[in-house]
Amino acid sequence: MLMKTPSQSLTEQLSGRFAQRIRDRLLAPGARLPSVRQCAQQQGVSPSTVVAAYDQLLAQGLVEARKNRGFFVRDQAPPEPAKPPAGDPAGSPTPPWATATGFMGARPAAPIDATALIRGMFHRIGPKPQPGMGVLPREWLESTFMGAAVRKVTGTRALNDFSLQYGEPMGDSGLRRALAKKLATLNVHAGPDNIITTVGATHALDVVSRTLLRPGDPVMVEEPGWAVEFARLTALGMRLLPVPRRADGPDLDVMARYCEVHRPKLYVSVSVFHNPTGYCLSPGSAHRVLQLANRHDFHIVEDDTYSHIAPEHATRLCALDGLQRTIHVSGFAKILAPNWRVGFLAAHPDLIGRLLDTKLLATLTTPALLERALALCMEQGQLRRHAERIRTRLDAARSRSVKLALAAGCRFAAEPAGLFGWVDTGVDTDALAQRMLDEGYLLAPGALFHAERRPSTLMRINFATTQDAAFWRRYSELVRTM
Repeated sequence: MLMKTPSQSLTEQLSGRFAQRIRDRLLAPGARLPSVRQCAQQQGVSPSTVVAAYDQLLAQGLVEARKNRGFFVRDQAPPEPAKPPAGDPAGSPTPPWATATGFMGARPAAPIDATALIRGMFHRIGPKPQPGMGVLPREWLESTFMGAAVRKVTGTRALNDFSLQYGEPMGDSGLRRALAKKLATLNVHAGPDNIITTVGATHALDVVSRTLLRPGDPVMVEEPGWAVEFARLTALGMRLLPVPRRADGPDLDVMARYCEVHRPKLYVSVSVFHNPTGYCLSPGSAHRVLQLANRHDFHIVEDDTYSHIAPEHATRLCALDGLQRTIHVSGFAKILAPNWRVGFLAAHPDLIGRLLDTKLLATLTTPALLERALALCMEQGQLRRHAERIRTRLDAARSRSVKLALAAGCRFAAEPAGLFGWVDTGVDTDALAQRMLDEGYLLAPGALFHAERRPSTLMRINFATTQDAAFWRRYSELVRTM
């Protein structure tokens, strides 16, 4: 509810709230603002205050009025680039996949909507726990051993070594040895020379994409799936081929049809604790996916970001394939130190040279100091013990969150597992997300997890940040009014 203050009128507060959400992309271009009557009821103000606030947004060019339909967020499009000279290759016609009406209908809106969750990671919208977040709470990650490891590897002589020269192109050799041992516990056998460190797992995915793909190439992605990955691939100009994700793995019939018709170059998969469903790949599905890859000549990049909280015996494509057609990607942001930005990839020797070239063109090397410190944490068993504590804490949090969600009337669309829950609310979660934002809660509506945005009653919850009974009480109250 808005409260009048000496410095700001209710109209200014309301227009400022909407303006900030539009600029932060929490309201996407084309999104419809609540009707004047709805907004007045939600905010506890008069209809005339809402009309005046919407007029201010119109004057700022943030929204547009459509006759008999209401107010809609305008597309804040960047200025058009200068027209290239005649004969310039850049002046060639835009390919169909790059247009708004190209491949499989409208171009996905994920590059806009995904940024809301990313921005929420860096700029908290308030002090309350955030159910839509994709990471563990800060207090869960706090430790003393990381600081001790950094101090240990930064003596005067070592600090000069780190600071006065570039690190190893493939990454710190000590860390790569430690990673090879860690991968062996997952039955993924890769020597240090088959591992390249990166600036986080997202960078590793980007290195793979830029190495193996060219704009216009078809890429199979799991749906629902990671909104940021849809956004990243779309920004690179790839054609997304959404494959429905089921409890045992991808829809193999859909994959087979894509292979026959489109000849995809890559399949991006989260086999273990899939985001957002929590599903894990079954051995039978894994074998059939690998058969398709061999028959139709495409690579698979397996994002194992959640390996630290997953069972070691879980089925992984990289373990079954031996890195023949698969590339293993992971990192430490979800379990240890998000700001250290240490990730890695493991691949077949025939690909390592090309992948390394892509890394060098983008970053030259990666921060050796933090890589050396991480290697120390792994060698001394501190990371393993820390992960065990997190798993125990997460199991308890999941149990509590599931009980609260069920009591609030939610239905789980997938068996609760891992960090995330995939729940059916029974109402439009895009609209619910905006209502909950007024209450200081950032949600992750189901539409974000589709390659082509469409209304959904589903939402992803983070089990670590949904143990607050106050959130579920307010959630229930709002759902009853929708």
